[in-house]
Amino acid sequence: MPTPGATATERSHHRTRQLRRVPLAVALAAVYLGAAITAHPSRQPGSAWASAVHAYLPSGVHLPSLLLGAVALAVAAGWAERRLGSARFAIALVGTQLVALGAGTGFVAWISPGAPHAEHLVAGGHGAVVSVVACGTAAAATAGLRVMWRRRLRTALVAVVVVGALYAGTLSDVLRLATVVAGLIAGPLLQGRRPVRRVGPATVHERRVLVAVVLLAAALGPVVAALAPGAVGPLAVLRYLGTDWGPADPAFLAAMCSEPARITECAAAQLQHRAGLGALFTAILPSILLAVLAHGLRRGLRMAWWGAVVAQGALAALTVVYLLGIVLPSRVPRTDLLQGLGTYDFTDYAQAKALVLPLLVPLAVFAVLVGHRRLFRLRTVPGTGRKLLRRVLVLGAALSALYLVLGWWWRAGFEPTPGWGDLAENLPERFMPLVYALHLGPEFVPVDVGTTLLFEGLGIVFWSATATWLLGAFLGHGSGESAADRLRARDLLRRGNGGTLSWMGTWAGNSYWFAPDGRSFVAYRVIAGVALTTSNPVAADRDLEAVVTGFVRHCAEHEWMPCFYGVTEDVAAVLPTGSWSRLRIATETVLELGQLEFRGKRFQDVRTALNRAEREGVRAVWTSYDQLSLGRREQLLEISEEWVAEQGLPELGFTLGGIAELDDPDVRILLAVDEAGLVHAVTSWLPVYDDGKVTGWTLDFMRRREDGFRSSMEFLIGTAALTLQAQGYSFLSLSGAPLASADIGGAGPEPQQRFLGWLAATLEPVYGFQSLLGFKKKFAPRFVPWFMVYPDASTLPAITAAITVAYAGEVGWGTGWSVARTLLARRP
Repeated sequence: MPTPGATATERSHHRTRQLRRVPLAVALAAVYLGAAITAHPSRQPGSAWASAVHAYLPSGVHLPSLLLGAVALAVAAGWAERRLGSARFAIALVGTQLVALGAGTGFVAWISPGAPHAEHLVAGGHGAVVSVVACGTAAAATAGLRVMWRRRLRTALVAVVVVGALYAGTLSDVLRLATVVAGLIAGPLLQGRRPVRRVGPATVHERRVLVAVVLLAAALGPVVAALAPGAVGPLAVLRYLGTDWGPADPAFLAAMCSEPARITECAAAQLQHRAGLGALFTAILPSILLAVLAHGLRRGLRMAWWGAVVAQGALAALTVVYLLGIVLPSRVPRTDLLQGLGTYDFTDYAQAKALVLPLLVPLAVFAVLVGHRRLFRLRTVPGTGRKLLRRVLVLGAALSALYLVLGWWWRAGFEPTPGWGDLAENLPERFMPLVYALHLGPEFVPVDVGTTLLFEGLGIVFWSATATWLLGAFLGHGSGESAADRLRARDLLRRGNGGTLSWMGTWAGNSYWFAPDGRSFVAYRVIAGVALTTSNPVAADRDLEAVVTGFVRHCAEHEWMPCFYGVTEDVAAVLPTGSWSRLRIATETVLELGQLEFRGKRFQDVRTALNRAEREGVRAVWTSYDQLSLGRREQLLEISEEWVAEQGLPELGFTLGGIAELDDPDVRILLAVDEAGLVHAVTSWLPVYDDGKVTGWTLDFMRRREDGFRSSMEFLIGTAALTLQAQGYSFLSLSGAPLASADIGGAGPEPQQRFLGWLAATLEPVYGFQSLLGFKKKFAPRFVPWFMVYPDASTLPAITAAITVAYAGEVGWGTGWSVARTLLARRP
């Protein structure tokens, strides 16, 4: 990489070296230019193979387009060659392109030459070599990427080519789809792996992104079909549900308007012929709203999920009604206005692409949304939905009144002149896509600038504002059921006394019970009738018993089963042993900072990590999430995705924070960063308050790069201990090791404790609880037991289920099978 002060000669040498690293990509771009220049566009192919090759290679393209294509080809192929190496890139290039040409040949041979849309199918492939090569080699190169980027690029590639094939359906789309499939298979083989390799489950964030991509693909597909010339894909018919907004043929318009009996149809055709910006906008309106909802899904919002479910359900119903209406001509007068439908035989019920497949798309997306409903739990700020609805209704009423008043005032600008009743009858159509207005048959059309702006602008203003407000609600979301309470809880925690896990009680997903005096609270979440607390109540020692008793009474009033989870001995002691049982569920490791020095044999591993980091140029960087650059945030997300995938297990929550919990100004983040700026590991530290002051910090998020600095965790924790000691803090909590203790059977009823001991041994190969405790022992900590206190043994099954849901969400068959398979694979 040339330095900022490098000379022109040095920069030129650097570019030359870069090009020498990708010789095949450079040669490929040169061959592309040569083939394009020497091609004969007038020569017609004679066979299916010749047709595929003819469509594959560029011909009759202007020189600027050729140069741009050559640069794009060099960049895309160059990236793939650098990822794969020249030899493997050559194999991937030849293999994927041969598969693509073979698929194209079969596609052309399968098409009947006499089919009414055969020319559209083949014509769409001319000059597809750039995109086909880029897609195929990029798909193969993704096999060498890290988990997060591999998933992202593969999802994007597959979504693009599948949408193109299903909606546009031309030869070029078939070539791209075939080459991507070939690349996805060839990539792992070139890396020495099986094409189908078991990869660990995605994080909750990544799964939300995947669902959002599915919705976005379904939203943009009809737009792709509407914009693609001669789109004839199996789902191209869906463009007629709103995006068929093109102007009418002038000859068709003149012939229709010459017949007095067809005055209404003439008005509709005139409206279609004059379709402008408003028609375009309202045509793609469903796609715009679904794209906004997809953004909300990416953020995990329940409001976006409900909106997407309602929208997809409505689209499914609309598809059924609209297609059946077209199939039964008696129900649809003036169907000749929708001229594009002539390429389909809607009277043939055997045409699956015209009926069955279009119906399956919104239903399939609807099923995906319902099947993944557990991912979308976050709620917007209380009152957001009502506020949004109120705004939309007020705006709709205001625009409706404006349309009626101005329409009457400017009625001479319409043809024929409407009355009050005509304007009122036409009002709903102003908020609908043009295709529906055409189908209903407008009684009048605008003929001057003012009435045209009024006629088309109403829908633009209304739906632009609605989409903007909806997007704003998603961007400014909070935890709906407890946003205000959570702020109150944080304020009380900062002014009072909390345990080492109390800050976790301020995370999204918790509800709060506040003591009558307003000085104390309990964070909890209700799952299947079990009120599961998040560690200790936040209360002064003198108020602890009253707070615990008050929370138990609160649960009784709501007929919930209380369970004090992850509490310390002082809380467990408050509850009477005669009516409450306790289980020791974890061991917390606390590092006292007062006289801490990493000396002696027991701290040898910590000292080695600190010294090795200094030798290798790895340094510790304190920061917070809002101070991170975009590049470092991406690195943290990459490390997290890779860690979850390598574990082969679902990402846990509740008292285990993820990326979302890092985004908190009160949380301190400590990174291990090398001299090149690469983040090797990350830890996060939660504040612990006592009498209104931060006296210690609790370790929460800890993940490292698989191929990074090996002793990164010892280095980060050791650095944190020394730094926070120098800053005057009294202790560090390394948090708890669930089901891990030298004395796991020493507290609680013997059968239950024996069960926990068996469970710990069974899950050890998967979750490594005892190994985690062993790692934390390197720092010579003090051990503090954590308990679960519950009413009686008969409630244990329900409590166990509630804890499982709290940590892992509602475990479906797929997640359960993943855990079981990983458990069996790792057992000795």
